[in-house]
Amino acid sequence: MAEILQATPFPLSEDKDIQEFVGRISSGHTNFSIAHNTAEPGWTEPGQAPEFDEVTYVIAGSVDISHQHGSLTVEAGQAALSRSGQWVRYAAGDEGAEYLAICIPAFDLEDCHRDD
Repeated sequence: MAEILQATPFPLSEDKDIQEFVGRISSGHTNFSIAHNTAEPGWTEPGQAPEFDEVTYVIAGSVDISHQHGSLTVEAGQAALSRSGQWVRYAAGDEGAEYLAICIPAFDLEDCHRDD
């Protein structure tokens, strides 16, 4: 049976709205997660070396991703892949960012290993 998935708010930051559609808190999935993110200009999160792959698909604005070998900017209509175990830090571009985060396995804050 097909079903409509309802977004579940995932509170992590005042400058970023996260709505999880598939994942540990919304649907009970542990093998992957999909979340819609909206971040204000100037938002950044601590560096991390997560235990999951993350695909970042940008819908509007841009996302800056710092990594151990430099940085890159992901523009609207582009996607980036960050591999499990590799250090990254995400930040919204000058106009802010609207993007999807797809994590395999599902996002778990304890598995992020953040620098903070």
